[in-house]
Amino acid sequence: MLTKAAKPLVKLVDRYLPDPYIFVLLLTLVVLISAVVAEQKTPLEVINYWGDGFWALLSFSMQMLLVLVAGFMLASSPPIKKLLDGIAGFAKSAPQAIILVTLVSLAASWINWGFGLVVGALFAKALARKVRVDYRLLVASAYSGFVVWHGGLAGSIPLTIATAGHFSESQIGIIPTSETIFASFNLLLVLILFVVMPLVNRFMLPEDKDSIYVDPKALEDGGADDKAVQLTANTTRPADKLENSRLLGWSVGGAGLVYLGYYFAVQGGSLNLNLVNFLFLFLAIVLHQTPRSLLQSLNEAIKGGAGIVIQFPFYAGIMAVMVQSGLAQSISEGFVAIASAESLPFWSFISAGIVNIFVPSGGGQWAVQAPIMLPAAEALGADVARVAMAVAWGDAWTNLIQPFWALPVLAIAGLKARDIMGFCLMQLLITGVIISIALSWF
Repeated sequence: MLTKAAKPLVKLVDRYLPDPYIFVLLLTLVVLISAVVAEQKTPLEVINYWGDGFWALLSFSMQMLLVLVAGFMLASSPPIKKLLDGIAGFAKSAPQAIILVTLVSLAASWINWGFGLVVGALFAKALARKVRVDYRLLVASAYSGFVVWHGGLAGSIPLTIATAGHFSESQIGIIPTSETIFASFNLLLVLILFVVMPLVNRFMLPEDKDSIYVDPKALEDGGADDKAVQLTANTTRPADKLENSRLLGWSVGGAGLVYLGYYFAVQGGSLNLNLVNFLFLFLAIVLHQTPRSLLQSLNEAIKGGAGIVIQFPFYAGIMAVMVQSGLAQSISEGFVAIASAESLPFWSFISAGIVNIFVPSGGGQWAVQAPIMLPAAEALGADVARVAMAVAWGDAWTNLIQPFWALPVLAIAGLKARDIMGFCLMQLLITGVIISIALSWF
């Protein structure tokens, strides 16, 4: 039933959804024109705001890139891949495979969004090699776990506002993760999605005559890429020995983990974006064992970060125009006019979901929306932490139909966006209702 309802929407999105880079270009033009028309600024003034702010988020951009890269390298390490193959053996039927891949993806995405994307795709392939199941829904279920990422340990918005020196610190200070990620309302919402999402995906399972299966042999991992990460038997050059040295990898990786243990156990440090990236990077170094294995994983990971590199400067420019021209203040006043302290989280969620279609990045979206939502929260006396998490959940929510972050999953699985979009649209509608209720009532 859910599958049939999604078919016309699949065609619509497939026809009119361009590349995310096109979105950021369109949004740039919309903001530039809006600043001229609505704020009575000259075109030259607006262009100057944009150019001056274009490189303001370089440090932040690097943090976002490392979230993806470090998560990918950890998920693709041999021990993690072997673990996924073992867990896949628990699924004995198609419904079990759908439920299992959803739960694993949810858990992995809550830990780290880059980790979750890769783990979900690799686990879907592992299950498809063992169980006869509709491959499109299997991959869509793997991607659906991504909906919880911004409420998890690597959520860029809660970690950003918990990190000293973030761009809104002078306005809201440092907000610890105990008020965002580990707040009771957020944990309860995550728990509900852990229960609902596997069931939603299970009941979208098509009948056998409507299912599309994949040849398990086509999903085998053997080949040049996997062989390349193995130790070479006859290494004579000193450089080869260093690249294949387990001792080198374990020594440096171990030193990083010792630092983290000291930081949390002795210094009483708190979780922030830099610490999450540090943890995943050095776990990846240890689990890959050799520098060569890690570097080959890095070469694959960096491909998925191309969008961050090219788009984040545009987000910085957009933020600068919105703040300097007064456009952000005007929009903020509009939200104040229709919202109350209690309803602002809901409106923040909806607006974030819409903006995410144009700004498919949690960090980039916060850069654009923080100048709007924070003044509104202050004017209404709303809970700033809850408003920030509402923006975070809005970003995560419409990622279900924004193919930007699905690209790593689709590349690993060997599918196209249109193959999974029908299922993702149904997931979007159901999760939208759940998250809206949670932010408004919990």
